[in-house]
Amino acid sequence: MRRADREIQNIKDIIQVMEKCDVCRLALNDHDYPYILPLNFGMQTEKEQIILYFHGANEGKKYKLIAKDNRASFEMDCSHNLVTSISNGSCSCTMEYESVIGHGRIEIVPDDEKYQALCLLMKHYHKKDCSFNPSVMSHTTVLKLTVEQISGKIRMKKEQ
Repeated sequence: MRRADREIQNIKDIIQVMEKCDVCRLALNDHDYPYILPLNFGMQTEKEQIILYFHGANEGKKYKLIAKDNRASFEMDCSHNLVTSISNGSCSCTMEYESVIGHGRIEIVPDDEKYQALCLLMKHYHKKDCSFNPSVMSHTTVLKLTVEQISGKIRMKKEQ
């Protein structure tokens, strides 16, 4: 990382950033260019292993791409704030943010594991228990990304 002073080094701090984010951008390998999708997600951690869950309709381009190559990258960011200042008649600005990037292998979750994965997705967006109608599972595909590499970055303007 070029700006080591902005690197989040502790995995627990990276997970805290992920918990604040509401969209995960997933990049899949397509023929000439990456295919990027903004997705809702759920997350599970076991020790320092992070697993991300996504859901979608039962058909679409992402499933064809995953069948050809299950390597995927992801990015999520939050805490955006534009910081401006005027000094000697000139305006300067910077952006505050927290972000996480990584990659891993993605696969379709088997039917017998869908319910638990969808509960994790619901938990990410609804801090209180929020049930869903199980009938949606028949027309929902759930994806599981096992994270193999991850890094985090933070930029918060220091108080002067």
